[in-house]
Amino acid sequence: MRIGILTLPLHVNYGGILQAYALQTVLERMGHEVQVIGKDNIKDLPPFYKYIERGFNKFILKKNVHIFAERDSNHYLTAICGEIQNFIDRHIHTFHVTSLDAISSSNFDAIVVGSDQIWRRFYFHIEYQRGMEDAFLFFSKDWSIKRVAYAASFGIDEWDYDEEETRKCTEMARTFKAIGVREKSAVELCQKHLSCKATHVLDPTMLLDKEDYIKLINSQNIPQSDGDLLCYILDATSEKTAIVKQIVQEEKIRPFSVIANEDHEVKPSVEYWLKGFSDAKFVVTDSFHACVFSLIFNKPFVVIGNKERGLARIYSLLQMFGQEHRLILDKNKVDISKDLRKAPNVDLSLFQNESYHFLEQSLNS
Repeated sequence: MRIGILTLPLHVNYGGILQAYALQTVLERMGHEVQVIGKDNIKDLPPFYKYIERGFNKFILKKNVHIFAERDSNHYLTAICGEIQNFIDRHIHTFHVTSLDAISSSNFDAIVVGSDQIWRRFYFHIEYQRGMEDAFLFFSKDWSIKRVAYAASFGIDEWDYDEEETRKCTEMARTFKAIGVREKSAVELCQKHLSCKATHVLDPTMLLDKEDYIKLINSQNIPQSDGDLLCYILDATSEKTAIVKQIVQEEKIRPFSVIANEDHEVKPSVEYWLKGFSDAKFVVTDSFHACVFSLIFNKPFVVIGNKERGLARIYSLLQMFGQEHRLILDKNKVDISKDLRKAPNVDLSLFQNESYHFLEQSLNS
């Protein structure tokens, strides 16, 4: 079967890239021909008059306007993110489109929506600049194809679609063969607001085993990480810095990072990012996918609550594996207890089998 994966566009998000890679890999192992629908990140330069207009707004009207936004964005993506793009080019089979309207009914036999926060209103609007109904494949409403959602995520546990979006998304949800969501709270959101049944499934990255990721790491010549405490902080604050310092002092371990420290430093490769988890003895993070890979690589970790990026998905993940004690909500009270120092030692196999079966049955039904 020819399957297209609709997810958020891939650029600098390590977790987003790896979940697309994992879902593609699992579907290919099932025997399908798979492509990830990729919206081109390189932006067309606007006509000259737009620069004049922006300059007037910035210097005369004193508005916060980025005059050369497209040029600078393209430079960032090509120069700063080259190592990440190399991974995408090598491992992701991309179906490039300029917009979702460029997809036709003849391209795919089925479209799988997921994973990551594809159903989070804020992110979908920014990335695709379209109504939420297109995250539910509204652009394909007249096509005779299979529609499946796998580990689609709202990211938050509150409903923020407007009335018209909710109506259209409800209409499209009825056309799906099956809907799998990444958070337990999303099961309730689907039932209450979309009048549809949803199944709680694993993030696609957890359908692969640690050995799959070690193969990716070993395919590149990556040096040993220069520390023991992996610090993967997406939104740095003084409170988070203080927590890292506390752990360093109490555990007597050396911190290291797998992300660039400076705005203009080249972003490390995906394999380099993965090796950080393989080498770490302890992980401190505010990232959902850092929690995921700490579990996959069986590393002790704590996660600092990051509400702006979506706390529901982190809590749901921890609750699934009985690791809620690793979530830090009060940043002024951090107790690195004996339990936190232990490796999680969770058994992924049961959830892997259930999630794999859900995906396989959804496509074969």
